[in-house]
Amino acid sequence: MLGQFRTALVTSFIAMGFLGCNKREERQPENTTPPATTPEARTNPNATSPNATNTTGANGTTGANGMNGANGAPGVTGTPGANGTNGTTGTSAERVTDSNAKDVLSKADKDMKEVLDEFAALGGKPLETLTPGEARKQPTLADAEKALLKKQGKSTEPEAVAKVENKTIRSGSASIPARIYTPKEGKAPYPVVVYFHGGGFVVGSNDSYDASARGLANGAKAVVVAVDYRKGPENKFPAAHEDADAAYAWVLKNAASFSGDPKNVAVAGESAGGNLAINVAIDARDKSEQLPVHVLAVYPVATATSTSPTFQEYAEAKPLNRAMMTWFVDKYTRSPADAKDHRLDLLNAKLAGLPPTTIITAELDPLRADDEALEKKLDDAKVSVKLKNYEGMTHEFFGLGAVVGDAKDAMDFATSRLKDAFEKHANQSASVDTTR
Repeated sequence: MLGQFRTALVTSFIAMGFLGCNKREERQPENTTPPATTPEARTNPNATSPNATNTTGANGTTGANGMNGANGAPGVTGTPGANGTNGTTGTSAERVTDSNAKDVLSKADKDMKEVLDEFAALGGKPLETLTPGEARKQPTLADAEKALLKKQGKSTEPEAVAKVENKTIRSGSASIPARIYTPKEGKAPYPVVVYFHGGGFVVGSNDSYDASARGLANGAKAVVVAVDYRKGPENKFPAAHEDADAAYAWVLKNAASFSGDPKNVAVAGESAGGNLAINVAIDARDKSEQLPVHVLAVYPVATATSTSPTFQEYAEAKPLNRAMMTWFVDKYTRSPADAKDHRLDLLNAKLAGLPPTTIITAELDPLRADDEALEKKLDDAKVSVKLKNYEGMTHEFFGLGAVVGDAKDAMDFATSRLKDAFEKHANQSASVDTTR
């Protein structure tokens, strides 16, 4: 979800090695507890817009459809080349093909490619060419997974949990839906995970991310409270962030009403939701309130720009690409100043004092380089952090465990980290009680 502000892209990108080795764990401080072992949000195929052009403007001048200057970086949505002048921006977010972008399908693991093929067959339109209302009706990766399961002759029923209950949470004057998942196993009072879905702060819902919430509940043996926060452009920044803070506060106050332990609460999220999860921890720290016992951030949005090496390398990736990210930012933010707010620009936020954090990334995801930079920033801030990258995977793979092997592994890794955090907190609480 990142920057559509018609600023000049840099002409020479930093030559850097990409850090993601398969299932790699890195930069874990010595005191870190070792593991026991969703635009963005499962959105439409990212086919190139019919209006996309890769023509070079003469003498570095940007052409009418956002074409590249002679020495400029690839244009996106009318973005000029570095030495060019602005052309006329089209009425839709026209995508310029990046000749340096890599073919994601050729690098994707076989099972991930099967999902992407089904995704493309569903015939969704490029998200950045649609209105938000139209975008929310597009096929999702969850739809593609279901289509693939049918083709394989397998059940499309969701993973069973003990109970699912819908609630309404107040956030200021707004009412936001929440869905509470009780795990099949475990013992009350259960630890709690406050979960935020992806979708670039514009699309996505508890329905399209249902598989992730169910997997987290059963895997971590915790109650999961999935929050359907307000979205742009109807509700601009910082509405989603305010809703996330309000939902966390509501859970701390009301956890006992759904057999949860209000003292043993973690936060989790995917993509935009990963950004929200980290921000909940920052807000709790700044207000000297109860910190989450753990933060799980799955390919989180770490900054509102799209100039990182992986944004160039995977500019035309599926199911998330650079043009979609600029569309998301445009729809959620009120002005370019919002993109510089530390809540969207986590790479320049104060990160010291945050709880232990787990970051999951995908090799073929445009967000990967920003997430690797975020992991380093957390490590530099003395936060206990562990990052695990999955080669051959794309953005939005996390909830596809029914058909993608690495997605199941990622869910197992995530829930093992949560269980470790819950157990550690419970043991510390019990120790404090016995010394009183």
